Amino acid sequence: MKILAISGSLREASTNTAILKSLQKLAPGTTDFTIYCPDPAIPHFSPDLDKPDAFTSVETLRNLVKNANGVIICTPEYAYGVPGTLKNALDWLVSSGELNEKPVAALSASPMYTGGEKALTSLLHTLTALGTVPAGSLSIGSINTKINAAKEITDSETVEALKMLLQKLEKVVAEKVSG
Repeated sequence: MKILAISGSLREASTNTAILKSLQKLAPGTTDFTIYCPDPAIPHFSPDLDKPDAFTSVETLRNLVKNANGVIICTPEYAYGVPGTLKNALDWLVSSGELNEKPVAALSASPMYTGGEKALTSLLHTLTALGTVPAGSLSIGSINTKINAAKEITDSETVEALKMLLQKLEKVVAEKVSG
């Protein structure tokens, strides 16, 4: 099984990327788990620019999504929404359709107790517009109290919730492949 994990954060010390790294460790050994952070070189989306092989950064993203059996997206919340770089990357997938009928799990994490639920809601709306197959979602509040200095998740309830989300994604992928 090939899982593409997309971080919504460009920060080098991103908590969202750390969550994806934790998920990678929780995945079965037979899972090919790739973590991708949106390339800041991806140009602003414009249908006028959307031509085959126009941008290497866009083609890289499209190929990663196309070759994945399932996708996990983990995003922080900026101004009650997803970061612009993540939204822009997703916009590049509209016309090409790589996410259409693709099982996708969505996560948000925030130091706030709300866990970035507004960003998660925004992300889920975008994923619906892209025609994805919902495979679960999770909002992690007060993330700074659930992760140590090495960016490892120390909260057992959060680890269990992540395991359950990953299992649900794997189940939806398996159903899609067999169905």
